[in-house]
Amino acid sequence: MLNIQEVKKRFSIFQNQPDLVYLDSTATSLKPKSVVDKIREYYEEYSANVFRGIYPMSEKATMEFEETRTIVSGFINANSSNEIVFTRNATESLNLLAYSLGRKILESGDEIVTTIMEHHSNFVPWQVLTSEVGAVFKIIDIDEEGYLNLGINNIKDQKSNIKNINQKLKVLDQIITKKTKILALTYVSNVLGTINPIKEIVTQVKKINPKIIVIIDAAQAAPHLKIDVKDLGADFIVFSSHKMLGPTGVGVLWGKEKLLKEMYPFMYGGDMISEVYIDKTIYKDPPHKFEAGTPAIGEIIAFKEAIKFLNEVGMEKISEHEKKLTRIAIDRLTSTFGGEIKIYGPRNVDDHNGIVSFSFGKYHSHDISQILADNGICVRAGHHCAMPLHTRLKLPATVRASFYIYNDEKDVEKLVEGLKKVKKILKA
Repeated sequence: MLNIQEVKKRFSIFQNQPDLVYLDSTATSLKPKSVVDKIREYYEEYSANVFRGIYPMSEKATMEFEETRTIVSGFINANSSNEIVFTRNATESLNLLAYSLGRKILESGDEIVTTIMEHHSNFVPWQVLTSEVGAVFKIIDIDEEGYLNLGINNIKDQKSNIKNINQKLKVLDQIITKKTKILALTYVSNVLGTINPIKEIVTQVKKINPKIIVIIDAAQAAPHLKIDVKDLGADFIVFSSHKMLGPTGVGVLWGKEKLLKEMYPFMYGGDMISEVYIDKTIYKDPPHKFEAGTPAIGEIIAFKEAIKFLNEVGMEKISEHEKKLTRIAIDRLTSTFGGEIKIYGPRNVDDHNGIVSFSFGKYHSHDISQILADNGICVRAGHHCAMPLHTRLKLPATVRASFYIYNDEKDVEKLVEGLKKVKKILKA
């Protein structure tokens, strides 16, 4: 079990705002003091550019910078730190893939497959790409419980009955073809909280089309679940520092080294160049081929402290803690408000990752969010950059409460009490 009070002591924001009920970690997480201190250390002690200078401050900055790459590589069990590309965020990582990979391999008549539950960052780039080259854009739908329509009931069933999983996944035979060049899907829905069976999906689609490229948006998975890229079998995985206790302005693109070497550069300029002549330019090998210009040095250096924090707490403990809070939240909301509240996503918390999105009576999500905010409770209201999913659910917006390592049962109770006030105020 997590000692939440001890965890919160390591976040300065709770000292400045002791009554804060922060339920918006899906948008961005809070930052522990160790991360903030590391950023300050860089700017106060060795604030120099990386890979440029041979003087001690630059060498120190470069060493700290590359150490983060090594720690990220170990965190996801990559083969090499050369497979870790730093970007600004998961959105840029996905756009990098659309430009540098997609425009290289996609032709008219080819297919890209994604899902209806995607964040816009893993939907729009592929939609635009297919329209530009005359390819086909295909969407995997969801069922009424918030699972992908793959013929699988839940993750627990998968673990206990693996022999039948591939048979159930045969529905993918109707979606994935020899013309499908890319499958891009989320590991965890940022609205439904659904944890998708990535390993099983990858195994099945690779059987159907061994040449398919599988891209996983792990922005909502990396902060909460243990990720092993070798075990998952995907070709690319992206995530963001700021959702996993790290600074903003840092994203990660992991890719198989062979594929990274074959891809076009994303941007051209400083540090990604090996040699430049009047008639040609030779680029560096990955990852530096994709890291043109001066990066967010202090932020990338500090990102390692976030990963150290997560490793210290333990990813399994984090996942279990969030599942416990999700179960409590769903139970308390439904027992208190009954049919007035509609919760979206799987009710089985083994398949649900710390995100509880809901609609409440006929009250608008923005009104609900504002009243909760007036009572010190931070939630998200809107379509959460997932408009196709909300259209599929026939909803203009939802309220989203998301839990992380600094939340506890008291936060759930405060949410319930806050919604009672919403009902009282908006009914008046």
